[in-house]
Amino acid sequence: MASNPGITQKKMSIQNKYNEKLVGILHETGSPDIVVLCHGFLCTKNDRIMVSLAAALEAEGISAFRFDFAGNGESEGVFMVCSQRQAEDLRCVVQHFVGQNRKIAAILGHSKGGSVVLLYASMYHDVHTLVNVSGRFDLLRNVREELDDDEFMERMKKDGFIDVKNAEGEVVYRFMELCLTNLLLNPNMHDACCEIDKACRVLSIYGSNDEVNPIEDALEFEKAIPNHKLHIVEGADHFYTSHSNLSELVSIAISFIKQDLHHN
Repeated sequence: MASNPGITQKKMSIQNKYNEKLVGILHETGSPDIVVLCHGFLCTKNDRIMVSLAAALEAEGISAFRFDFAGNGESEGVFMVCSQRQAEDLRCVVQHFVGQNRKIAAILGHSKGGSVVLLYASMYHDVHTLVNVSGRFDLLRNVREELDDDEFMERMKKDGFIDVKNAEGEVVYRFMELCLTNLLLNPNMHDACCEIDKACRVLSIYGSNDEVNPIEDALEFEKAIPNHKLHIVEGADHFYTSHSNLSELVSIAISFIKQDLHHN
């Protein structure tokens, strides 16, 4: 529980369009505004970045909701490598809070979550402040080797999906043929980014030493998104491991979100 008596942290679930429960933590400050936080690939709502951002928003009196995408953490379903599916999950979360007369002040995503947030904005146009933390521009970057593997493609065509397992034989995530088709039709984020409203404010934050999604991705987003700001955290890796790097990330993101609240 939060130390401030006016703030509560409540676990809750929201159903997605596939009748799967998406489990999240609502950091309730009583504000009409709420920020939705989206975790990265194979991470959860309890990721250090998500928890740090939620705590900082709490401290500013802004409510936050961090949740697990389907198949991650405590949420139901099998995690799929498909940004469209996660954008649909995010849509259900946004609609839930809008239905409770809350205003979505911003949506923020880290890594895969950053790509999902941008894809969401290109599809729905109802949230006007976005923060992309170290998102991927080239969505096919890690898939190209598999595309040249005949066995991989035969299994994909036969079953419609491939389950990727860890050393213990447990399914870590599912890669759907539909998702692969979508990726091949639109292998990068450029077209989606061009669909984001010009009135939508977008901040991208990247680490200069990001070994997963390099600084080149940030520069591509800078070119493609109409109303875009870019902040580079010097020396930061993909997970903002050092305390000072994480603090800078949180500070810049919160300042950007608060700026929009002051405008309203």
